[in-house]
Amino acid sequence: MARPERIAVLGAGSWGTTFAKVLADAGNDVVLWARRAEVAEAINESRRNPGYLPDVRLPESLRATDDAAAAVHDADVVVLAVPSQTLRENLAGWQPLLPAGATLVSLAKGVELSTLKRMSEVIAEVADVPMDQVAVVSGPNLAKEIAAEQPTATVVACADHDRAVALQHACSTPYFRPYTNTDLIGIEIAGACKNVIALACGMAVGLGFGDNTMSSLITRGLAETTRLGAALGADPMTFAGLAGLGDLVATCMSPLSRNRTFGERLGRGETLAQAQEAAHGQVSEGVKSCSSIRQLAARHGVEMPITDVVHRVCHEDLQPGPAAAELLGRERKAE
Repeated sequence: MARPERIAVLGAGSWGTTFAKVLADAGNDVVLWARRAEVAEAINESRRNPGYLPDVRLPESLRATDDAAAAVHDADVVVLAVPSQTLRENLAGWQPLLPAGATLVSLAKGVELSTLKRMSEVIAEVADVPMDQVAVVSGPNLAKEIAAEQPTATVVACADHDRAVALQHACSTPYFRPYTNTDLIGIEIAGACKNVIALACGMAVGLGFGDNTMSSLITRGLAETTRLGAALGADPMTFAGLAGLGDLVATCMSPLSRNRTFGERLGRGETLAQAQEAAHGQVSEGVKSCSSIRQLAARHGVEMPITDVVHRVCHEDLQPGPAAAELLGRERKAE
């Protein structure tokens, strides 16, 4: 499959803007759609996204618009850079505008609350396209570090290997190294679950616990994520890779991680509303996805104790301290 010539990125948040920069730096013709006209104007005039990446100069070749039809016109690739729980609603509005045959790329990491579907499943359903036309980008990709051109690697996953390779070439830069994979299930389950485990790690930090606790949560979190992925048909080896362990470590350990920071506030005793207010009204993806992942695990008979207590802290008034005691008091067994 030929390398794409024109790429649209729909969503001008931190990661959408950063990935648009990556694509432009890789030599593509890129149009970034912003919901608000003033954001598009600021990007075009000052080469800055003032609300998300004010200190990062964007490439001259990157153009912005608040007109979705203009953004996707004749695009070979359409990148969907909106939160997981709003993807369906946004995509329903964009669906009539999508060029036939365009590769649809998900940057969102989550499991839909109402249907328990992965993002690629939502895209295939709403856009009415075959699954091999949908790709996912996932890995240890903290937006601010990539926007600063710090070296990182990622995974481009698609059931159609040739399509994955074409997208891989389209987003390769000296600082951004993509690998291909065909295991969409594993890539997406890893990306969704790591946000929940990062909330747990943040709570541990807020409670004053150290690196041993963090390491234990990361390792056991990876174990329960792998169990769920395997039950859904994923390759267990995917969870040892960039989109699995790599993304999990970055999200759990970095203060740049919204989920880790949100969890830390909860661990210090703030309510969900207080943590949300401190995050300028934004709720972390893990707060929502912990519920759908918990339901998905129950549907398939998979035990996910960390996910369960995170859900109960966020939505059933369980306090972080008792949650930690509950995990430590679980029945002893072989690893």
